[in-house]
Amino acid sequence: MTHPDDADPAQRLIAEYRALPAESDRKREIIAALDGDAAAQPFLVSVLADAGEYDLARVECATVLRLWPPADPGLRHRAGRALLAALNDPEEDLVRQYAAMALGPYAAADPAVTEALIAAAGAGEDPLVQACARSALKEAGLA
Repeated sequence: MTHPDDADPAQRLIAEYRALPAESDRKREIIAALDGDAAAQPFLVSVLADAGEYDLARVECATVLRLWPPADPGLRHRAGRALLAALNDPEEDLVRQYAAMALGPYAAADPAVTEALIAAAGAGEDPLVQACARSALKEAGLA
């Protein structure tokens, strides 16, 4: 039988995250501590994809997934789609900004991401979302 203390550090952090109250700022700290951990990427994608999740944790997930896009093609596609859904969430401007900024590494492989970034960079959009989308398009070599 495996004792909880024997679990790898990422699994301990994920378990702690799941036990926290909805709006706990510790959630953001845990996401930051998981950055660069490939084994934690499916968890990060799931947090980002959950529109009901704590917004600052979702922002941190977008940042981590921008800096370390998943190497696995299937997970990378899911991450891109989670970022795309976050970009299209009308309730969370801060999450939308970070999602737009994070989509650069995903744009070349997914035409839907490219189209969404082009739309987000256009007139009528929140100015900060526009700027982030333009930056992502430039990062992807599409602007």
